Amino acid sequence: QVQLVESGGGLVQAGGSLRLSCAASGNIVRSIAMSWYRQAPGKQRELVADISSGGNTNYADSVKGRFTISRDTAKNTVVLQMNSLKPEDTAVYYCVAASTTIVIRYQSGKLYWGQGTQVTVSS
Repeated sequence: QVQLVESGGGLVQAGGSLRLSCAASGNIVRSIAMSWYRQAPGKQRELVADISSGGNTNYADSVKGRFTISRDTAKNTVVLQMNSLKPEDTAVYYCVAASTTIVIRYQSGKLYWGQGTQVTVSS
C-alpha cells in the first residue's frame, strides 16, 4: 500500500502562486511515478502533470509554462509549483502515484490517490 498526504492549496487571486506538496509513504517501490490530477465541478478529472522516477516531466497544455512539477526521490515527495494562476485552475487537486507514468496517464493499472486539496482562484 502507498499512502499519499497532500499539503498546500487554498484561495488565491488570479495571477498569484500556490505550491502543493505530496509525501508518499508505505510499502513502496523506490522508483515510482508521481503526478497531480485535478477535477473542477461538473468537469472530468484531468491529468495536470506527471514525473517519472528519472525526472522526466509531462504537462497538460493548459498549464505548460505556468506549472512546474518536481520531486525529491529520496524523500518520495513531489511538489507542484503553480504560477500565474487563472480562475479556470480552480479545482480539487489530487496527488496520484503509480509504478510508471504510462499507468498514470492511461489509468492502466493500480493507482494510489491522495485525499485531494482545494485550490480556488478568484478573478
